[in-house]
Amino acid sequence: MAFASLSLKGRALRLLSQREHSRAELERKLAPHEQVPGELARVLDELAERGFISEARVVQSVLHQRAPRFGAARVRQELQARGIAADAVAEAVTRLQGSELERARAVWRRRFAAPPADARERARQARFLMARGFAGAIVARVLRGATEGGE
Repeated sequence: MAFASLSLKGRALRLLSQREHSRAELERKLAPHEQVPGELARVLDELAERGFISEARVVQSVLHQRAPRFGAARVRQELQARGIAADAVAEAVTRLQGSELERARAVWRRRFAAPPADARERARQARFLMARGFAGAIVARVLRGATEGGE
């Protein structure tokens, strides 16, 4: 039994050494390796108690890595997929919304050299930004600013 516990803890630590993981992610990834019922929960409780698992660090990591390239909707989706609590997701998305327009403009500038010349190109640029998780109103403002020379 001690070997199985060490194995689960070792696997968890290996995953955590690669990037921040939420408890839900670790449960999903390690569940197939659990040999004794309840062992995984005990190992994860111990790791959380010692500070190896932190939902706040997962949120910060996602915001740091994803916010410069993606909109609030895409970041929300990723946080939810990682099993982050709804209130933490809502708080993170609220923090992002203040900089949404600036981030969308930066993403647009990196991808496109010129404002859309016609309706087809405008639609293509809008799809690109919306696929990155930016809201429709933000995308419209970015493209309107690009067309009017506001960029």
